[in-house]
Amino acid sequence: MIAKELLNPKSIVVCGASSDIHKPGGKALKNLLESPFRGPVYAVNPKESMVQGVQCYASVNELPQVECAILCIAAKFCAQTVDVLAKEKGCKGFIIISAGFSEESHEGAEIEKHIVDTINSVGGSLIGPNCTGFLNVNYAGCFDTPIPSLDPHGVDFITGSGATAVFIKEYGISNGLKFNSVWAVGNSAQLGIEDVLEHLDETFDPVKSSRVIMLYMEKIGNPQRLLKHSRSLINKGCHIAAIKSGGSAAGSRAASSHTGALATNDAVVDALFRKAGIVRCHNRQELTTVCGVFMHPEIKGKRCAVITHAGGPAVMLTDVLSNGGMEVPSLKEHPASPALLAKLFGGSSVGNPIDFLATGTAEQLGYIIDTVENEYTDIDFSVVIFGSPGLFSNKEVYDLLDEKMKTCKKPIFPVLPSIINVKDEINDFIAKGRINFPEECVLGNAICKVYNTPKPQPENVEMPKIDTARIRKCIDSCENGYIGPDKIYELLDAAGIAQKQIRVVDKKQQALDFANQVGYPLVMKVVGPVHKSDVGGVTLNVRDIETVGKEFDRLMAIKDTYAVEMYPMLDGTEVYIGAIRDPKFGHQVFFGLGGIFIEVLKDVQSALVPISAPEAKEALTKLRGYKILQGIRGQQPVNVDIYAEQIARVAALVMAAPEIAEMDLNPLLGNPKNVVAVDARIRIEK
Repeated sequence: MIAKELLNPKSIVVCGASSDIHKPGGKALKNLLESPFRGPVYAVNPKESMVQGVQCYASVNELPQVECAILCIAAKFCAQTVDVLAKEKGCKGFIIISAGFSEESHEGAEIEKHIVDTINSVGGSLIGPNCTGFLNVNYAGCFDTPIPSLDPHGVDFITGSGATAVFIKEYGISNGLKFNSVWAVGNSAQLGIEDVLEHLDETFDPVKSSRVIMLYMEKIGNPQRLLKHSRSLINKGCHIAAIKSGGSAAGSRAASSHTGALATNDAVVDALFRKAGIVRCHNRQELTTVCGVFMHPEIKGKRCAVITHAGGPAVMLTDVLSNGGMEVPSLKEHPASPALLAKLFGGSSVGNPIDFLATGTAEQLGYIIDTVENEYTDIDFSVVIFGSPGLFSNKEVYDLLDEKMKTCKKPIFPVLPSIINVKDEINDFIAKGRINFPEECVLGNAICKVYNTPKPQPENVEMPKIDTARIRKCIDSCENGYIGPDKIYELLDAAGIAQKQIRVVDKKQQALDFANQVGYPLVMKVVGPVHKSDVGGVTLNVRDIETVGKEFDRLMAIKDTYAVEMYPMLDGTEVYIGAIRDPKFGHQVFFGLGGIFIEVLKDVQSALVPISAPEAKEALTKLRGYKILQGIRGQQPVNVDIYAEQIARVAALVMAAPEIAEMDLNPLLGNPKNVVAVDARIRIEK
């Protein structure tokens, strides 16, 4: 629980306060004095007696009792200052703006640890160190600007980077985005992003709490806590958008399997955000735009009316929406369209985009919006694009737009692109509490992301029944490294994963006997070499006993081969399931088109365990090659229900056997009747 003395203190001291507002201590005091805070404010600076009209003490020892402290002093003085404040002055809220701690040196890390231990000992809370500070509707405990006009229903913004927070605030504020709180956690020595989310979750009030949360993070300290509290908040009615930067480099694991090559840092973050229901963004503009979309009524469907007086932006927006899975349906033949067209100037179009020309009036815009709201029942929301070439004021149009947004049930998103020509009118629109989206394609992309991000997956899901005792017995008998075919067969069979009828032989007579037993055609593969195809270790369509003998001799002669794997040749579309264990995120399961195409197309989806069959089935629909699974050009379809069930069984297997570090089922052959694992590799790491 975060100390109330940090959230709503009765008294605050600025240590390192200055009259020079170009210094952090001076700016922090100025921001505090200009904030809504009305309790006693103290300053500490041995060189001053009065700072910005506030009485200044030479040291913290001279202070009266104080609840919250903002430290803007050298790192080497912070530990002693915190000791006095916490142990003698009753202080429990701490914001340490100073740098020079764990981010800089071992010595700094030791100081940081001492500070955290001291604050923990009194039940206090710390923001920082090495941060820009904290602000909420009660006070501004930060040294940066701009300070947004705070609104209890604005955005709660949690960031690991103070400088990035400044740039995000600037862009958001300039377009009308409001904030409720800003938490720049810096080094996260005590309170990190997950801790703040937990606080927002546990103190959530359906009436008073903000419903929009914005995150910027460069690391995820505790993925499971992030998942737990994000899921909980979203299920309570909140929306969360996040940037997780630094994901372009692959993980440090050795890519000894297809799954290992696919399992980048970015892929596991994507999987976590999907499971939590977080909308992932990749830049400041996208992040603030998505949060702006959250501030409007929820979009209930994918069908959009594009209302415009400029053709080009409408066409570009239509492209973005259509490419992102939304729809801009034609309205040309709708029964209500002739009456609407009659109210517009000649040359206008109601086909969708609804273009009422550069000469369009506020009255005409009102007719269009009313028709969309009341007559066009197959429209779910609208985007209004209205700028100006600088010939006249847009105030009347923007006033009407504001009124319609108050009364219409269908969401309306305003694109007001003329940020110079009608700057004053846009500022007036924003002053009414509205948000402007100045770039239509950025808005279109944000709408697609918001609509297409799935709801959080349930915390408790029904998993397939597997033989856990048999799996544990097998795992306990395994050594580290890639395990043999017999162990693989045992694990897959215990998990209920369908696999080919297989025999591993190391003598020619055994190969001949198996062929006579099961019939033809057969597949023969080497056992030993990692990449069988690369060494010529796979023979397909073996149709007679003579070929069985010849191929056995050839395959056994390949380097590192100690046996030959044989099984009846199956038919179907090649698909893939793989799993890999991440030390922080747990197991991640990948699935998609298989065979050699996995290396080229990389058309896969992934999810973090646990994974239910319904979750897997929904994810499969996101594959670019999903139509291949459905069957095209006479090709048999893959039974997607069985495929999703097999994915869930792999998830259940790795949950029962966390020692599985990597596994590939590639390929599985899928057809309308079954999905069967043809080749498998499993690496154990205990």
